[in-house]
Order: sequence, then structure tokens, then C-alpha cells
Amino acid sequence: MRFATIEERLALVRDGMVIDVAKASRGRFDPDPMAGLARWEELTDWAATVSAEAERVEAGEVEHGEPADPSRFGAPVPRPRQVFALALNYPMHAKEARLEAPSDPLVFTKFPSCLAGPSATVTLPSDYVDWEVELVVVIGPGGHRVPAEQAWSRVAGIMVGQDLSERRVQLTGARPQFSLGKSFPGFGPTGPVLVTPDELPDRDDLELTCRLGDTEVQRARTSEMIFPVPELVARISAIVPLLPGDLIFTGTPAGVGHGRDPKRYLRPGDVLTGRIEGVGEIRTEFRRL
Repeated sequence: MRFATIEERLALVRDGMVIDVAKASRGRFDPDPMAGLARWEELTDWAATVSAEAERVEAGEVEHGEPADPSRFGAPVPRPRQVFALALNYPMHAKEARLEAPSDPLVFTKFPSCLAGPSATVTLPSDYVDWEVELVVVIGPGGHRVPAEQAWSRVAGIMVGQDLSERRVQLTGARPQFSLGKSFPGFGPTGPVLVTPDELPDRDDLELTCRLGDTEVQRARTSEMIFPVPELVARISAIVPLLPGDLIFTGTPAGVGHGRDPKRYLRPGDVLTGRIEGVGEIRTEFRRL
């Protein structure tokens, strides 16, 4: 299943159509996407019975069945309570950073106010902003101390994300300021939709790519992660209870601008496109402060 947020309302995307969940369910479900995540099992059971064409006919071609227009999609999870992120979770990214691959997950936070949708325009706060395409996990039922073998059952779905990073702020001081350097407004584009794991060809082995304009700058497979999704869910939830709608940015592969010689940072007018196999793509444009 695929879920989108359109004008702050939860929608099911099926057969090239979008179905307004609150209207199609006759009020059984709230239009707020966060409310849907809190009732995830019930919502997906209902969604499995819904046909886009049947809803269009029943609705008389109005309101809760209309052609999907990705330009209207917002962040699929607009107000998560917790946003976790991983540093150095791909071996080649650790290598380009001239650091050893970690023996334990390096977890930091992105503040929820940085989140944006799949067609965002981001204002560059400086000349040192970098790209990082990532698979983003959306927590459904959540839980505390979730065993790795149960982790995927606690996941609502995945999205494409960019962990945009202001490298000067991030690396200021004796200890890095990861959370601040990665949480400027718009520094967490996500989307285009939330895709449930059963839709994916292999939920643990998906291709992800990033293009800067017409140039591909990143390409990898999620199977290359040092700590795969089940282990991340288990490790994080061993300490912090995971809540419905929480996000985990799972780390970026090699190819970031800061690791290049010479370094290449984002400029006004740049267009960044992140894509994940079976999920879709997000497109972020940049302008000057």
C-alpha cells in the first residue's frame, strides 16, 4: 500500500488515483496522517479492501477518488515526535570520510521542524550545504525493546529522504554538532509516499540513487548497510520507546559533496533528485538566503 499526505489530509494511493481516507471511510478514520499511524493495523486492514475505481464510481467521480498529482503531495509523516538518524552506516561512506566503520550504530537526531515534502524548495543558509540520500523508516506500532526478528512488523513503511547537512555547523567545536547542522528548515525532505514493506521486491535490498542536476552522485543498495533496518529498530528501541510515526533516517552511501576533491556543496539553482527502487523519488530545489 502507498499513503500520501495531500493538503494535510491522509490519502491512499492506488491504481494512479488518490483516495481521501477520511471521506472514503465515512469518518471512521481521521484525516490527520498522524492519527492514521496511531491506528496502523486497523487502517491497513481497511485499505486492503478499497478499490480506487469502486470509490470513484461510488463518489460520482468527485471528492475521494481523483488522479494522483505528485506535485500536491506533502511530507507523508508531517509531525513525528521523534526523528532518529544514523551516521556512517555504509562502509564506503565511512571510507570517504576517512573514518573507521563503527562497531555500534552512531545515532543522532534531526529536529522535526526540519522536515519537508517531496517537492521542496530549500533556502541555503550558507555555502556549505551537502546532500545525503537515505532510506527513511516510518514506525507503525512501535514498541520498547523490540527484538530484531520482530522489527519489520513494527514498521509502517519506508520513504525516500535527504539528510541535508550544513557541514560548517556540523563540524564546529571539539565535538560535532550533528543535530544542529542537519536541522535547518527544509533539511529533511521526505516522500513521495509512505510505502508498506510488502510492496517492495526485497525490503532489505533496495537500490538508492541521488542525482545533482543530470549527474549521478550516489548509487548503492540498502543491503550494504552496516546496521540493517531490523538491527537499527532493535538497537534504538532497546533504549528509547519507538512511537507511531517516528522516523529513522538510516544513513547515506558514499558520494557526498564533502567527500569530494575538490569539495562540492549545493548552490542556488541546484536540483537534487533522490530515488529508491520500488518507492519513488523526491526532488529538492535550492535558492539563496
